[in-house]
Amino acid sequence: MVSKESCRNEIRAAIGQLSERCLHSAAKWAGEQLVGIEQDPSNSTPSNTRFQRGSSSIRRRFSTNESISTPQPSVGFSQAATPLPEEDEVIDGDLYRLAKSYFNCREYRRASHVLRDQMSKKSVFLRCYSLYLAGEKRKEEEMIELEGSLGKSDAINRELVSLERELSALKRTGEIDSFGLYLYGVVLKEKGNETLARASLVESVNSYPWNWNAWSELQSLCTSIEILNSLNLSNHWMKEFFLASAYQELRMHTESLAKYEYLQGIFSFSNYIQAQTAKAQYSLREFDQVEIMFEDLLRNDPYRVEDMDLYSNVLYAKEACAALSYLAHKVFLTDKYRPESCCIIGNYYSLKGQHEKAVMYFRRALKLNKKYLSAWTLMGHEYVEMKNTPAAIDAYRRAVDINPCDYRAWYGLGQAYEMMGMPFYALHYFRKSIFFLPNDSRLWIAMAKCYQTEQIYMLEEAIKCYKRAVSCTDTEGIALNQLAKLHQKLGRDEEAAVYFEKDVERMDSEGLEGPNMLEALVFLATHFKTHKKFEEAEVYCTRILDYSGPEKEKAKSLLRGIRMEKTGFPSMDMEHFPL
Repeated sequence: MVSKESCRNEIRAAIGQLSERCLHSAAKWAGEQLVGIEQDPSNSTPSNTRFQRGSSSIRRRFSTNESISTPQPSVGFSQAATPLPEEDEVIDGDLYRLAKSYFNCREYRRASHVLRDQMSKKSVFLRCYSLYLAGEKRKEEEMIELEGSLGKSDAINRELVSLERELSALKRTGEIDSFGLYLYGVVLKEKGNETLARASLVESVNSYPWNWNAWSELQSLCTSIEILNSLNLSNHWMKEFFLASAYQELRMHTESLAKYEYLQGIFSFSNYIQAQTAKAQYSLREFDQVEIMFEDLLRNDPYRVEDMDLYSNVLYAKEACAALSYLAHKVFLTDKYRPESCCIIGNYYSLKGQHEKAVMYFRRALKLNKKYLSAWTLMGHEYVEMKNTPAAIDAYRRAVDINPCDYRAWYGLGQAYEMMGMPFYALHYFRKSIFFLPNDSRLWIAMAKCYQTEQIYMLEEAIKCYKRAVSCTDTEGIALNQLAKLHQKLGRDEEAAVYFEKDVERMDSEGLEGPNMLEALVFLATHFKTHKKFEEAEVYCTRILDYSGPEKEKAKSLLRGIRMEKTGFPSMDMEHFPL
């Protein structure tokens, strides 16, 4: 049984080891989980209490009545403990400290050069890692020189070949540690050898599970649930974090939320878990819950920029201009040259209808990080609004190049080709988006509209798509209305009446009125009169009388006809008497 105190001690040791190897992002992640473990009240200091108090309310709000039924650990995780690795017996001296200083100043080649004759595993890792980052830095410079900051380029990391040769030799001789295996996996991934990369990363996390960077790289190689299930991972509590994140990337949001709910048994105050839970709820389109969770997260960590771009998407969807303006101002003052900050500001200008300014900030985000997926997708949306379809298509294609599983980019490509009057291309891309997100009604509706175009005109296929949209909870009611109209068009009045009735029920429950309601009422009144169901017809005719226009006169005429058929006598209205 792994207790909270045991987890705390493991993470404390890991932070030192990760920092010593300049794996700063992994050390930061571990630090956030460390303070996310609930403190023992007898040992906690006032500062710890203040830090942890902020997120407790949000955990209670979303973990009681609506929590996912997953067994909660009462004290800790019943898992096999993994021993912390011992440091190299040969103590690294002044040369290692100098190399670390160069590394932290982004002078990677100098750091690598200083350690050229050092043979301890820690020194070998930092030397190779420095060389890898030096190659990445030069690759970025070449890309800018050849194609500009956002252009495509064939530039590569020229250090990969030598690094692969050296690290594979160390692996064969057994002189490589878990950190070296992590770097070897990264190098193999960059060279396109995904199978060997996965094997190396699995070996790394099994021998040293506290390196979140290694888990993140492994997750990027798990593009299907089959690949994920095939991994032979040791039973450690870090595996739960990995599976929760992997499930989320594979759009298994219910499973992801269950894992995070489970982890909160120990990491009760983890801001990371709260942010990831908000992401999963966002994918499930629970915008009200997501907004509350991000508000609570910002109260607890007011200078946080990470993940706040997702919060801005929620505010954009809810058209909360004032709140989005406040968030944009806040991140601008905190760190305006973060890609997330630029995306937030871009969303604000987009909501204001200033699409040129929005594009400017999305481009700025991409200059800071060319692989920032959200910025490419959002920039594509802006180009669609500006009717610049070639630029939109280019932006969406760049997003797909970064992540071929991103349904938003595929959907955006479909929309762009639809705007250009090319429904066959649009249909292809909508199918792609549905493959990655089959439970979104919007995607099924978009594909159905393609089938309805004159070029394709496959109404039966359109009906199938609208039925799938209904089963996926079409909140806007588009699918029901279209199903009724299509069946009416095909002369299937009985089926059309069924869908019109369902649509009327939906609009009544939501308190909606409008042309769709009037159209449904007129059809149903006429249909039921034709089929001698006079009571139902009278109900719908009476409702139509509340409207003005020609439909009202038609309802009066239908009512007269119903009375005449009921009594068997002609109507006594004056217009029926001869003059």
